[in-house]
Amino acid sequence: MAGNWTLSELEAAIDAGTIDTVIVAFPDMQGRLTGKRFTGRFFLDSALHETHACNYLLTVDIDMEPVPGYKAASWQKGYGDFVLKPDISTLRRIPWLDGTALMLADVCDHHGEDLAHAPRSILKAQLKRLADRDMQALFASELEFYAFDETTETATAKRWRGLKTMGDNIEDYQILQTSKNEPLLRAIRNGLAGAGIPIENSKGEWGPGQEEVNVRYSEALEMADWHVIMKNGIKEIAHLQNRAVTFMAKWRYDLAGSSSHIHSSLRDRAGSALFADAGDPLGMSATMKSWLAGHLALAGEMTLFLAPYINSYKRFQAGTFAPTKAVWSVDNRTTGFRVVGEGKSIRTECRIGGADLNPYLAFAGLVAAGLHGIDEKLELPPAYAGDAYAATGQPDVPKTLRAAIDALDGSAVLRAALGDDVVEHYLHTARWEQLEYDRRVTDWELQRGFERY
Repeated sequence: MAGNWTLSELEAAIDAGTIDTVIVAFPDMQGRLTGKRFTGRFFLDSALHETHACNYLLTVDIDMEPVPGYKAASWQKGYGDFVLKPDISTLRRIPWLDGTALMLADVCDHHGEDLAHAPRSILKAQLKRLADRDMQALFASELEFYAFDETTETATAKRWRGLKTMGDNIEDYQILQTSKNEPLLRAIRNGLAGAGIPIENSKGEWGPGQEEVNVRYSEALEMADWHVIMKNGIKEIAHLQNRAVTFMAKWRYDLAGSSSHIHSSLRDRAGSALFADAGDPLGMSATMKSWLAGHLALAGEMTLFLAPYINSYKRFQAGTFAPTKAVWSVDNRTTGFRVVGEGKSIRTECRIGGADLNPYLAFAGLVAAGLHGIDEKLELPPAYAGDAYAATGQPDVPKTLRAAIDALDGSAVLRAALGDDVVEHYLHTARWEQLEYDRRVTDWELQRGFERY
């Protein structure tokens, strides 16, 4: 009974009593699963085709505080409902939760149309632009995180200081070190696989207790769905083992950040790869070169969708395997973009994104930028060779959230591709994040200045 289910399989499981709970959830602006738990029979009888939720859910910050000033929903408009339409193709059992199935939902208005500012809608709109050109996008997002010998409650009680990671040494690719964490990682791999997500592997990363989980390359919307289910599932499985995990881009300044590198390529409607060209010295087709050129051209403008929080920008430090320059290379981990694979598997990798990104927004930004490159037939500059951290005269990845906000605000291309209302919605989200940070007094300020200022 593992993996994606059909509706008839769900009905049979509910009749047999092996499933009694169905979660219907949509990805919110932060990429969190948000929704309801239904009893199995009520779901089949009354919620299979739609349910409702308050429209404030796409206007809240990470603390679930309703943020004033959104056009889409507000106190002035009364915070009414929007419609959640379950997507049956996403139906799956959740093996780490007893008797539970999950279905993702699209967020719609009361006429059944996708709500433009909902993350899943934003990606679907960009994929339609690709489909109109007889192209399909394939994506894969790597997912890194830190695991702790703590619970969320103990970490909070310690005010996130002196936390014990699951391991004391850098464990990048180290089998002995990751064996110590295998009870958790095995449960994650097998649990996610049991939910129908084709997990390829897990590995240690460049920090103590830092792990990475990789999943099979797939169609872009399916990959984004897998990403949010994986992230939620990893947190839940860790919680069940009395562990905590964090997907913060930089949870501690002196340890490696956590990324979500994004691989992408295109194929035509017949399934033929559009990025490969055996006659090119690097094996890259003209389409691939233009796609990557679009990413380079709009790297700064789309960074907000790859790095959405204040903390995201703490990750961009030289010598940490996180990029600081928006240049490309062939298999060089110091650059913002690199080309990997060969033949039919050749693809681009965007290394800018952190583990805190919302995959729907990140993928949508990359598709919009890539299409800009293809439509405008942008020329790809020469590959960067050497240490990009030491590069001079090359474009920077935005160093702060404020810089990323300004870059997106001024992007005529992304406004045209995504829509002004969508761009303004997420600019408002980011400006609120910046405002909330600017008015806070940090531990760093207190430590330095309590006596000495």
